[in-house]
Amino acid sequence: MNPFAAVRGERGTVTAESALVLPLVAGFALVLVWVVSLGIAQVRTVDAARDAARGLARGDDDRQAISLAERTAPDGARVSIVESGSSVTVAVSLQAEAPSWLLVPLPAVSIGSKSTVEVEDDVATP
Repeated sequence: MNPFAAVRGERGTVTAESALVLPLVAGFALVLVWVVSLGIAQVRTVDAARDAARGLARGDDDRQAISLAERTAPDGARVSIVESGSSVTVAVSLQAEAPSWLLVPLPAVSIGSKSTVEVEDDVATP
Protein backbone atom coordinates (compact mmCIF):
# COMPACT_ATOMS: atom_id res chain seq x y z
CA MET A 1 0.00 0.00 0.00
CA ASN A 2 1.31 3.42 -0.95
CA PRO A 3 1.58 5.76 2.11
CA PHE A 4 1.13 8.84 -0.11
CA ALA A 5 -2.17 7.67 -1.60
CA ALA A 6 -4.29 9.31 1.12
CA VAL A 7 -2.44 12.61 0.74
CA ARG A 8 -3.19 12.90 -2.97
CA GLY A 9 -6.89 13.45 -2.27
CA GLU A 10 -6.11 16.52 -0.16
CA ARG A 11 -3.88 18.21 -2.70
CA GLY A 12 -4.46 21.98 -2.81
CA THR A 13 -6.12 22.28 0.61
CA VAL A 14 -3.25 24.37 2.01
CA THR A 15 -3.64 26.82 -0.84
CA ALA A 16 -7.39 27.12 -0.24
CA GLU A 17 -6.95 27.60 3.50
CA SER A 18 -4.25 30.22 2.93
CA ALA A 19 -6.50 32.08 0.52
CA LEU A 20 -9.14 32.31 3.24
CA VAL A 21 -6.85 33.16 6.17
CA LEU A 22 -4.42 35.66 4.61
CA PRO A 23 -7.01 38.46 4.14
CA LEU A 24 -8.01 38.08 7.80
CA VAL A 25 -4.37 38.29 8.90
CA ALA A 26 -3.84 41.37 6.72
CA GLY A 27 -6.97 43.03 8.15
CA PHE A 28 -5.84 42.28 11.68
CA ALA A 29 -2.42 43.78 10.92
CA LEU A 30 -4.03 46.99 9.60
CA VAL A 31 -6.20 47.34 12.71
CA LEU A 32 -3.13 46.74 14.87
CA VAL A 33 -1.27 49.54 13.07
CA TRP A 34 -4.19 51.88 13.77
CA VAL A 35 -4.24 50.94 17.46
CA VAL A 36 -0.51 51.67 17.70
CA SER A 37 -1.09 55.06 16.05
CA LEU A 38 -3.79 55.77 18.67
CA GLY A 39 -1.25 55.01 21.39
CA ILE A 40 1.20 57.44 19.81
CA ALA A 41 -1.52 60.11 19.62
CA GLN A 42 -2.31 59.54 23.31
CA VAL A 43 1.34 60.07 24.26
CA ARG A 44 1.43 63.25 22.17
CA THR A 45 -1.68 64.64 23.94
CA VAL A 46 -0.09 63.92 27.33
CA ASP A 47 3.10 65.70 26.26
CA ALA A 48 1.15 68.65 24.85
CA ALA A 49 -0.86 69.15 28.04
CA ARG A 50 2.30 68.89 30.14
CA ASP A 51 4.23 71.37 27.97
CA ALA A 52 1.45 73.97 28.08
CA ALA A 53 0.91 73.57 31.82
CA ARG A 54 4.63 73.93 32.48
CA GLY A 55 4.70 77.10 30.37
CA LEU A 56 1.78 78.57 32.30
CA ALA A 57 3.45 77.72 35.60
CA ARG A 58 6.55 79.64 34.45
CA GLY A 59 4.44 82.69 33.67
CA ASP A 60 3.74 82.35 29.94
CA ASP A 61 0.47 83.83 28.74
CA ASP A 62 -2.39 81.67 27.43
CA ARG A 63 -1.49 82.26 23.78
CA GLN A 64 2.09 81.04 24.29
CA ALA A 65 0.89 78.00 26.22
CA ILE A 66 -1.62 77.08 23.52
CA SER A 67 1.12 77.48 20.92
CA LEU A 68 3.34 75.10 22.92
CA ALA A 69 0.53 72.56 23.13
CA GLU A 70 -0.38 72.79 19.44
CA ARG A 71 3.25 72.24 18.47
CA THR A 72 3.31 68.90 20.32
CA ALA A 73 -0.31 67.74 19.97
CA PRO A 74 -1.61 65.70 17.03
CA ASP A 75 -3.33 67.56 14.18
CA GLY A 76 -6.91 68.49 15.01
CA ALA A 77 -6.45 68.50 18.79
CA ARG A 78 -8.32 71.03 20.91
CA VAL A 79 -6.57 72.81 23.78
CA SER A 80 -8.40 74.41 26.69
CA ILE A 81 -7.08 76.22 29.76
CA VAL A 82 -8.95 76.51 33.06
CA GLU A 83 -7.59 78.61 35.91
CA SER A 84 -8.83 78.09 39.46
CA GLY A 85 -7.12 79.89 42.29
CA SER A 86 -3.39 79.26 42.14
CA SER A 87 -3.64 76.22 39.87
CA VAL A 88 -4.03 75.92 36.11
CA THR A 89 -5.40 72.92 34.23
CA VAL A 90 -4.64 72.36 30.56
CA ALA A 91 -6.79 69.85 28.69
CA VAL A 92 -5.88 68.52 25.25
CA SER A 93 -8.48 66.41 23.45
CA LEU A 94 -8.76 64.75 20.08
CA GLN A 95 -11.49 62.88 18.24
CA ALA A 96 -9.51 60.30 16.22
CA GLU A 97 -11.34 58.98 13.19
CA ALA A 98 -10.46 55.61 11.73
CA PRO A 99 -8.25 56.07 8.66
CA SER A 100 -9.71 55.33 5.24
CA TRP A 101 -6.98 52.78 4.47
CA LEU A 102 -8.47 50.42 7.07
CA LEU A 103 -11.26 49.57 4.61
CA VAL A 104 -13.44 48.74 7.62
CA PRO A 105 -15.78 51.28 9.21
CA LEU A 106 -14.68 51.68 12.82
CA PRO A 107 -16.02 54.22 15.34
CA ALA A 108 -14.12 57.36 16.25
CA VAL A 109 -12.04 57.24 19.41
CA SER A 110 -11.80 60.06 21.96
CA ILE A 111 -8.28 60.74 23.17
CA GLY A 112 -7.44 63.29 25.82
CA SER A 113 -5.21 64.35 28.63
CA LYS A 114 -5.20 66.90 31.43
CA SER A 115 -2.31 68.43 33.29
CA THR A 116 -2.67 70.58 36.40
CA VAL A 117 0.09 72.70 37.91
CA GLU A 118 0.44 75.31 40.63
CA VAL A 119 1.33 78.72 39.23
CA GLU A 120 4.62 80.02 40.60
CA ASP A 121 4.47 83.32 42.48
CA ASP A 122 6.42 86.10 40.86
CA VAL A 123 9.09 87.18 43.28
CA ALA A 124 10.53 90.58 42.51
CA THR A 125 14.23 90.73 43.13
CA PRO A 126 15.71 94.09 44.16
